Amino acid sequence: MKKHIFLIGFMGCGKSTNAKFLAEMTGKIRTEMDDEIAAEKGMEVQTIFRKYGETYFRDLETELIKKLAFREPSVVSCGGGAVLREENVAMMKEEGLVVLLTASPETVYERIHGMGDRPVLKGNMNVPYIRELMEKRRPSYEAAADFRVATDGKTAEEICREILELVSAQT
Repeated sequence: MKKHIFLIGFMGCGKSTNAKFLAEMTGKIRTEMDDEIAAEKGMEVQTIFRKYGETYFRDLETELIKKLAFREPSVVSCGGGAVLREENVAMMKEEGLVVLLTASPETVYERIHGMGDRPVLKGNMNVPYIRELMEKRRPSYEAAADFRVATDGKTAEEICREILELVSAQT
């Protein structure tokens, strides 16, 4: 693997789970963007959102993507909104391959509904709101993606093998 693999998609699509598994399969480092930002700032992502707002958090994502250019290739689990900025997408495409992980709104709800506060949902933890937000972000996700992998009903191993098949032809 000579470039980063950026996993993008809506929350609950499996970016973190599959980044961990894919890093283990390839022997590469895993970069969890939200965790790295939280560690750097000494506070949870939810606290950053609440205290400083979404724009500030998106600025932190952009800065982290810039830093990745100077690191060895890794598997990167991007925040769900990282692709909302064209600048981020351009840098990701320059530094690696972008894989969009997808799931149905129902699957997303099942995966995230018991996992605490999700700042972007702003108290709207329900399938119709998730569907609406997913649809709003869909064009950005699809425009950023080099590849697309559906995660519904698949194991992490199946998803990661599919990702490796897709990216192996490009690296």
